[in-house]
Amino acid sequence: MAEAAHGHLCAGQILGVRMALLGLERLGIGDPRGADRKRLITFVEIDRCATDAIGLVTGCRLGKRTLKFRDWGKMAATFADLESGLAVRIVALEDSRELARRLYPHMESANQQQMAAYRELGNQQLFREQWVRVDLGAAELPGYKADRLVCPRCGEGVNFGRFVQTGEQRLCLSCARPELRYWEPADGQ
Repeated sequence: MAEAAHGHLCAGQILGVRMALLGLERLGIGDPRGADRKRLITFVEIDRCATDAIGLVTGCRLGKRTLKFRDWGKMAATFADLESGLAVRIVALEDSRELARRLYPHMESANQQQMAAYRELGNQQLFREQWVRVDLGAAELPGYKADRLVCPRCGEGVNFGRFVQTGEQRLCLSCARPELRYWEPADGQ
């Protein structure tokens, strides 16, 4: 299922599936897509293959406001149970790649080595687990509603209080802090 949703099977997919299953197990969430579907919020820290697998296994989605992306470039995810207040952060261990090379030197590609190892290694060989506190304010929760405004500078709508008060104006983030934008207007526009 992860392969079909992502488009190919790779080591990151296997790692993401294992990471998500471990997070669900630690929190005691048995049916994240059914009876337990409103209990879980997941924070992912990388925009790679594992993230697709984590979303698929947990049922968490950006559009449902249950999957949160923090671009920290780490193969890590935090699983937060809204019902119990518990949260566990799971990080893939760097030395698991080297372990895969040692276990499967006869396989020609690192991806094949890692796929084989990530299927077979124990959780303690793949991950570091840490119980953490996650402060989930109202704005982080599914179903949250807040004022919507139109930025007076660009005319674009802004949801959930994601604006900056600058003097007398409330500006969208890209107008208030253009140095943080991921885009720039093309010449002549």
